[in-house]
Amino acid sequence: MSMPSERANERRGVMPARPPMGRDHGGIQALDRAFLILDVMADAGGEAKLTEIAATAGLNVSTCHHLISTLHNWGYVSRGINSRSYVLGSRILHLSAACLRQVDLPRRAQSYLDRLNDQTQESVQLAIMQDTNLVHVLRRESRHAVRVDAGLGGNAGAAHATATGKAILAWLPPNELDRIVADKGLTTFTPQTITDIEALKEELRLTRRRGYSIDREEFRLGVICLGAAIRDHAGAVVGSISVSSPAFRATTDYIDQLKVHLIAAADELSAELGAPGAILRSSVKSLAAE
Repeated sequence: MSMPSERANERRGVMPARPPMGRDHGGIQALDRAFLILDVMADAGGEAKLTEIAATAGLNVSTCHHLISTLHNWGYVSRGINSRSYVLGSRILHLSAACLRQVDLPRRAQSYLDRLNDQTQESVQLAIMQDTNLVHVLRRESRHAVRVDAGLGGNAGAAHATATGKAILAWLPPNELDRIVADKGLTTFTPQTITDIEALKEELRLTRRRGYSIDREEFRLGVICLGAAIRDHAGAVVGSISVSSPAFRATTDYIDQLKVHLIAAADELSAELGAPGAILRSSVKSLAAE
């Protein structure tokens, strides 16, 4: 059946093409159909009747109703006015907001990285995880004559060896950490790189306890880097900020100064994203008291 209107076709035209469906393409039929239902509803402007959805998706009404009931239970579909139609549910907005936060994060983080760069005069970075890849999306260069090369161009598989990566990995569920390690491995970059999974897990435990991560020449010799996680309104880690220094400048006192500024920046950015920030704020207070 064709789309209900030319306007719907125009809306569909700006969306990515639907992927091939069916077991022959490695898909799961029920999931294919559920996603197709959501796609059909979006094409219809976010609201449609059961019979319209079923006809457009090429499903019988009973099957379509069962799938919509499951989507309704999860909050991806809701009842429309007078229960005569179905509308896209609020959980769709939750997914959309999470996607937009990731896209919007570099813009919102700029002022915090600029301030951290001013305060420390060192190189600072903003990173996110995209699937199993560590991606640095924003950077400010050191103001010092002697500066570090953090090697950011080739670190997609170096989350275990970088402060930005460890600041994120520390708060992931164990099965997600295992998935990333299984995909990327624990590559040796320097003699200091942690290449044992149990040793990495212990380092991540210490990262959670401290409230910040540290890369002790694990990715680049001569470079010390500190990292702190960024959280959203739900408390989920959406990225990290780090500050890098040449090892010769990284005395204990100097590191203490860097981490206070770093954690404050990560905490305030998290607060702007809606996170309570209690964990990070308490870390800042304890560091300031030392």
